[in-house]
Amino acid sequence: MSEGSAPDYATVDLDRLQRTGVAEVVYGQGKTPEQIAGIMARLAEARQDAVVTRLAPEKAEGLPGVYDAEARVLVHRQTEWTDRGRGEVLVVCAGTSDLPVASEAAVVAHALGNRVRRLNDVGVAGLHRILSHVDTLRSAQVLIVVAGMEGALPSVVAGLVDRPVIAVPTSVGYGANLGGLTALLGMLNSCAAGVSVVNIDNGFGAAYQASQINRRDG
Repeated sequence: MSEGSAPDYATVDLDRLQRTGVAEVVYGQGKTPEQIAGIMARLAEARQDAVVTRLAPEKAEGLPGVYDAEARVLVHRQTEWTDRGRGEVLVVCAGTSDLPVASEAAVVAHALGNRVRRLNDVGVAGLHRILSHVDTLRSAQVLIVVAGMEGALPSVVAGLVDRPVIAVPTSVGYGANLGGLTALLGMLNSCAAGVSVVNIDNGFGAAYQASQINRRDG
């Protein structure tokens, strides 16, 4: 096993790339900029790409790489980006308030070697909006569907396509939304087949799962 230590605070899993096909992804929330920089430096020494999620703008300042403020994701590449997928990952976002989570999913999915397309503001409050994109929905290899409120959009999408749908509940909504719990339970209880569900606001988890589904063999 090959591990790289950053002094006193982290043991970087440098074997993860070989085991899983994806280098260790860094969760930025709760870490200091110095700790993040140290972990990124260890990945860079091993010629592995660094993806840092949940990274606040003030912590991103001075760190190497490309930062997406909406997604709160930093990507520092050590290798040339290559398309590793069989098709396209489509990120479908119900409302503008859900965009930070959808952006996290889109940026991470692209960083992991997937072609990504996005559909924004197509929630069920105006059902015609999603129905006007049926051809786009059906052209995707895997779909990530992000929604708050009652979380109905993934069920609608899954009833229109023959591809896997990964549902992402967000914490967006009024009081009885319960911080995303209502959307989560609605998605878990979907009557449409082919829907899998990740945790509340977990755009990263959805992107990782979509990448595994989409990845070409070899």
